[in-house]
Amino acid sequence: MLDESAPAEPSRLMATPTEENFQDYKKAEKKALEIVAEMKSASAKKNDIELALLVAIFELHKGTLPPETVGGIVQGHLKQIIPFYGSQAQPTG
Repeated sequence: MLDESAPAEPSRLMATPTEENFQDYKKAEKKALEIVAEMKSASAKKNDIELALLVAIFELHKGTLPPETVGGIVQGHLKQIIPFYGSQAQPTG
């Protein structure tokens, strides 16, 4: 039940569904980056971290989507974010 005496979150008062979705995404992204930082302290091997993160994505969808669909989702997300990271300064060596 809604507690009308509790103040509403200011960021949610006038948020459109799209803004709300983006705010939810940013919370998830922040948590994911925290998890990556923890993983870096547990293993210096980037390959191990990458594989573990990919396994986590498949586990997220386990029992609800076939692996081929999950792979397609991952590839679709990569197509969206590669241009963003491609436009940032890249290390030269």
